[in-house]
Amino acid sequence: MMKSVLIVLGVIVVLLVSTTVLGGVAFTKRTRNEAKELFKESDMTKPKVITEEDIQDLPEPVQRYLRYTQIIGKEEINTVRLKQGGYFRMKEDQKWMPITAEQYFRVDSTEFIWIAKVRAAPLLSIHAKDEFVEGKGNLVVKLLGLITVVDAKGNEVDHGELLRFLAECIWFPSAFLNDYITWESIDNTSAKATITYDGVSASAVFHFNEKGEVTRITAKRYMEVDGEFVLEDWEGQIVEYKVFNGVVVPNRVNIIWKLKTGDFCYDQIEIVDIEYNALSTY
Repeated sequence: MMKSVLIVLGVIVVLLVSTTVLGGVAFTKRTRNEAKELFKESDMTKPKVITEEDIQDLPEPVQRYLRYTQIIGKEEINTVRLKQGGYFRMKEDQKWMPITAEQYFRVDSTEFIWIAKVRAAPLLSIHAKDEFVEGKGNLVVKLLGLITVVDAKGNEVDHGELLRFLAECIWFPSAFLNDYITWESIDNTSAKATITYDGVSASAVFHFNEKGEVTRITAKRYMEVDGEFVLEDWEGQIVEYKVFNGVVVPNRVNIIWKLKTGDFCYDQIEIVDIEYNALSTY
């Protein structure tokens, strides 16, 4: 009797593991194929080289920042692929869950696809795709890569995803020179950036130190609360910088909701790899 029970339990475990693995593999393969389609439309011409003349009309702290990144004298970045590690949680009282992700950007059209896996428990994984494609945002979350638990879209999601692209330009800083971003000087340590593309617009304030580093990015962003979207204060807090491909970019960033009840840090990001102007997926 005991032997039969053990065999049944063993079969159940094998089925659970197989479902988890196969569901995740299928989800990642499908979303990577979408990223490949994104890159197919990219400009294949040789990128121009960024010069001092290109940054002369920008607010002084933005000029200081771009010089700090060492992007001057390097090729304009048209496509990006990167890998992330870190920790994620959905509630303040929830434990941190390990997360791995890969992300693909087409810079000329402000489009991106982010593919993530959160390990919620030893045999329980959550897979997510976050994107801004053809002017529309969409967040899809699937349990085990199979069961859809979130499929968010609409005007508020469009705004949030374009804001995300704007903030994440810190990983490919030549993007800040594109015509879809306008800059407004505030003072010697901050400037407001507004991005507009395909009828969607979002703004953020970038805060700089004397070295030229971006230290914080602050904005108003829609947060979903009990099924409704509420505009809240949002912040990206830069923790550390690192050199990738000769460009100085933040490699550790904390993402925080600045709520009336206090700060809620829900994402701790670590960039582990970045490649520019590559047209293939991982």
